[in-house]
Amino acid sequence: MTTTRAAVLRSADKEHVVEEITLADLRPDEVLVKIAGTGMCHTDMMARDPALGALLTPMVLGHEGSGVVVAVGSAVIAVHPGDHVLLSFASCGACRECLKGAPAYCENFDALNATGRYPDGSTGATDAQGRPVPNRWFGQSSFAEQAIAAERDVVVVDKDLPLELLGPLGCGIQTGAGAVLNEIRLAPGQSLAVFGAGAVGLAAVMAAKLAGASDIVVVDLNESRLDLAKELGATRTVLGGGEGVVEQVIDAGPGMDFSLETTAVGKVITDAVAVLARRGTAVLVGVGTGLLSVPPPQLAGRKVTFVLEGGAVPRVFLPQLIRFWREGRFPFDRLVRTYPLAEINAAEADSLSGRTIKPVLIP
Repeated sequence: MTTTRAAVLRSADKEHVVEEITLADLRPDEVLVKIAGTGMCHTDMMARDPALGALLTPMVLGHEGSGVVVAVGSAVIAVHPGDHVLLSFASCGACRECLKGAPAYCENFDALNATGRYPDGSTGATDAQGRPVPNRWFGQSSFAEQAIAAERDVVVVDKDLPLELLGPLGCGIQTGAGAVLNEIRLAPGQSLAVFGAGAVGLAAVMAAKLAGASDIVVVDLNESRLDLAKELGATRTVLGGGEGVVEQVIDAGPGMDFSLETTAVGKVITDAVAVLARRGTAVLVGVGTGLLSVPPPQLAGRKVTFVLEGGAVPRVFLPQLIRFWREGRFPFDRLVRTYPLAEINAAEADSLSGRTIKPVLIP
């Protein structure tokens, strides 16, 4: 067993508290990672919803971890102590979708990622009083000094990389870029409207520029984020929240080939469909309670889908993103602001206010 410090969220309406927890012994397929940095994602804030929080908390959240392997389980063969790794979402590796090379659509995705527990309902950590603390959020719970993940859910990276900054590649950045490159497969000359200029949306903008899009339109409520979107590759921006957003995005043209919706706000989802040209596709990635409401005729020739984790195979896709970053074509680090783990509540407040696009917590 290993004692470590972790940020524990006790209930939806409480602050995270950094306290000591004890991690259980490694299972045969698991690795213990000393965390170098962990991105904070809006999915981590699902536990702030009162109904969900009542089910999830107490919990150690965090699912964009990076770090150095400290120890490995008895059955681990491809990861070794001292390896530098990124942690990504969990998948079973044995279901039909995993065997088809689509772990983001693992048939056991919810049980492995969205409960904070092992599929049998057990946890892998206890607090100072011996009470169980769920620590399997997206298979890692990396708001901590040390975290446990399954071997198949880690990606070994070169040791010369700035490890503390790479964690966000494992979920948010992967989701935005992967939606464009893996799911949409944007071709040169095509157009994309991105709704929401957070980390996911701006990763999509950078990916669309990489793909050679002719028109990249970004919609957001924050003017400073729209300015950054232009620097990262947007050809046009639209200030959201007012009237005429759809008309401004279309700009008297036939509509967009694709749209990407990251906010999960009902009105924005509707707009993401309304801006499409005939035969266009709207890709939804925002996690929330917003509903899609459109007249059926508006879907004539159009498609709407929801994409998980950018449809990525992390061990294949994350090295590609790192290569693009090394080449100067995917500057995701411009989205990052670091905070000590002890300042997790300030990081959360800055993320919610829009002051920080991608907080990264450094234990």
